[in-house]
Amino acid sequence: MMYLKLYLVFFKIGLFSIGGGLATLPFLQEIVRKYGWITSEELLNMIAISESTPGPIGINTATFVGNTTQGLFGGIIATLGIITPSIIIIIIIAHYFSKFSEEHLVQSAFYGIRPAVTGLIGAAGFEVAKIAFFNMGKFNIGGKIGEIFNFKGLILFGIMIFLINKHKKHPIIYLLIGAAVGIIFKF
Repeated sequence: MMYLKLYLVFFKIGLFSIGGGLATLPFLQEIVRKYGWITSEELLNMIAISESTPGPIGINTATFVGNTTQGLFGGIIATLGIITPSIIIIIIIAHYFSKFSEEHLVQSAFYGIRPAVTGLIGAAGFEVAKIAFFNMGKFNIGGKIGEIFNFKGLILFGIMIFLINKHKKHPIIYLLIGAAVGIIFKF
């Protein structure tokens, strides 16, 4: 039964996450809240790993969640769940796109989808920033206001923005620097 649930949850994510890997993030955050299969911290780590390794975030995370909850076969099932809608949709689009690509209604639909995808990615970025820059789960009402912020994360973010603006290097360089700093200072 759990295999079917994994498949269906990731099928839904694959079906509705128009726009690629980052658009899956709000759906992946829903998995954390609704099912508890992974924690917010594990999701954040998975995003970091997925962004620095080949493959889309959604597929990498589906494999991770499936493997974490149900072992190797769970990873395979969750991955199949997230890619199945794309395969079906691409087959349908390939069949009909040449006939309808110049239609005003089709072009308008694609034009309208762009802001929605941008909003999904922005919302996901906001959620990731909350986890990375704020100690929301560790702050209590009677605590100090300074305990709200993850100052290490904020300082590292500021340094990275400065370096990126000053030195135009390949993004992998900055990922490696961030990983090294995280290991050294135990973020």
